[in-house]
Amino acid sequence: MSALNAGEHLVDTAFVPDGSRLRLVQSGTDFAILLDDNELMSTDFSASEGVLASAVCAELADRAPVHMLIGGYGMGFTLRAALRALGPDAEVTVAEIVPKIVEWAKGPMAAITFGCLDDPRVQLVQEDVALLIESARQGYDCILLDVDNGPEGLTRRANDWLYSAAGLAAARSALKDGGILGIWSATHDDRFAGTLARSGFSVTVIETGRGADSCPAKPGEQHVIIMATRRD
Repeated sequence: MSALNAGEHLVDTAFVPDGSRLRLVQSGTDFAILLDDNELMSTDFSASEGVLASAVCAELADRAPVHMLIGGYGMGFTLRAALRALGPDAEVTVAEIVPKIVEWAKGPMAAITFGCLDDPRVQLVQEDVALLIESARQGYDCILLDVDNGPEGLTRRANDWLYSAAGLAAARSALKDGGILGIWSATHDDRFAGTLARSGFSVTVIETGRGADSCPAKPGEQHVIIMATRRD
């Protein structure tokens, strides 16, 4: 096991279905989830995950009720931003494939999750989001994906399907007319934007240089939100 930085301690370890190791690390009041030695997410860098939800919800402001599918709970930043933006009649399905992620949310990180998983609008499904996408037909107003570093899979090779032509076709079928596929990405990818366009989506790319509260993003937190709207 790789050594931790000074001030960090290992809280727990989990494994994704393909066997890759996740580690929950704490430093003071901050937490981070590592995939081996790569930091996947951290409570210290969270603005862009909130923008993923708030930007999509703003585009759907004239719809009610909204049925949202979130792929990957992570640390819940996307979910909590969605709940703040959505009305009381919304439905939010959260697909999280790693049970330990949910345990950490309700255990060591309970103080930062604010009980979001207990919100009556939320249905938690401990399943691969790809299965929910494949089985839906015009079932969702929006699908938010924050299951990896973006179109280039890092966490699980199986996630690559989500960004393939077949996966995007399934996502388009799972969305209602005018529905939005929102994707968090570490960087912009012109080739992926082209694949989205060829798959029947209109594409908007948001660079998250500022947080949802208009405060400057911290160094290293300038990520990309891809909003792909289903074309008829």
